[in-house]
Amino acid sequence: MSSDNTAQDSAATSRVWDVVVVGAGPAGASAAYAAAVTGRRVLLLEKAALPRYKTCGGGIIGPSRDSLPPGFDLPLQDRVHAVTFSLDGKYQRTRKARHMLFGLVNRPEFDLGLVEAAQEAGAELRTGAVVQRVEQHGPAVPDRRTVALVLQGGETLLARAVVGADGSAGRIGAHVGVKLDQVDLGLELEIPVPETVAADWKGRVHIDWGPLPGSYGWVFPKGDTLTVGVISARGEGAATKRYLEDFVGRLGLAGFEPKVSSGHLTRCRTDDSPLSRGRVLVAGDAAGLLEPWTREGISFALRSGRLAGEWAVRVSEAHDAVDARRQALNYAFAIKAGLGVEMEVGRRLLGIFERRPGLFHTALTTVRPAWSAFARITRGSLTLAELVRNHPLANRALQRLDPQPRKRGASASGREPGPAADAAPEETPDGTGAEARG
Repeated sequence: MSSDNTAQDSAATSRVWDVVVVGAGPAGASAAYAAAVTGRRVLLLEKAALPRYKTCGGGIIGPSRDSLPPGFDLPLQDRVHAVTFSLDGKYQRTRKARHMLFGLVNRPEFDLGLVEAAQEAGAELRTGAVVQRVEQHGPAVPDRRTVALVLQGGETLLARAVVGADGSAGRIGAHVGVKLDQVDLGLELEIPVPETVAADWKGRVHIDWGPLPGSYGWVFPKGDTLTVGVISARGEGAATKRYLEDFVGRLGLAGFEPKVSSGHLTRCRTDDSPLSRGRVLVAGDAAGLLEPWTREGISFALRSGRLAGEWAVRVSEAHDAVDARRQALNYAFAIKAGLGVEMEVGRRLLGIFERRPGLFHTALTTVRPAWSAFARITRGSLTLAELVRNHPLANRALQRLDPQPRKRGASASGREPGPAADAAPEETPDGTGAEARG
């Protein structure tokens, strides 16, 4: 080989990133951090300018806190020690805890802090970057070890592995072929309040089990602002809006002008939905990973993002399609063995909650073990899956209330989740299936 060719090959190689992460929310920033701390060349792409607003209550439960980068300084706006529960505005009762249950953050600050942690670990950030399509074969791809990301404007970026964390309606999830089976609409207000009102809410949140099947509302205090929202199944938009208006009115907050009014769709994956395609992995909302009952997504984003970043490094080192596929399936196994099990329990609890919300309200407000379990779950010393698996009473109650859960792929069939369960028709080992449509 001539020296000129060697120089050209070296220059081409220097332009290939080890890992490119698309989306700079908690999942993407966590993936970028996990990949960058290994010393790899990591690029984090975000279409918006940072910081940016995100419709989200901003609750940081134990699993979220435990998944943060070492030394991360949580920008907490409040620490929650009490919860007021109500059932469609009635039967209100407040439960208090001696120790903090969970913390509250503003998402713009929290997300920016995660991105800065990834940058400090060595990741490069690029904002204003919109991915138009993903290619794993064709003229834009120099070899079978490379993925091409074509940006709006025509620029092409090359990577040995890609992590999609660009949301449930993003390009990367469409490329992978993510399938969704639960879509909910969340509506939220950011309401500035006087100091006297803010003082009444300090350290206390409100959770209202709503009038629509599977719905609930929340009030999260953040200094001089209250985050007030409701969530319900998509398709009930007008009723969900009325619920929010009624909820705000009952709270005595109708006279305050919101500074932000927003909405957002949350989407849960099906059990047989792929988590990868070729050298592309998905995490967080892009993979449809969130808790189905509460629709809590931050902890799922942080945990899946970290795993995606770690396994993306291994995918980037794979020398052929078979090895890349093996590493991607190992990522899927790690997700299904942990978050997948939690999601299955959450689906069953949602089914019961849709039929009997009063049962949950009564348990949390009058049964000490139920309140204790709630506190332990929010603090991170217990998961829903562990509660059902290790506590006979909880297991018997779930079996009695939900004796025949709707089958959702392998985990509902009684088989242990494993790599083979992730194979899907849309997915091929070399990533040469149909491209995502623009």
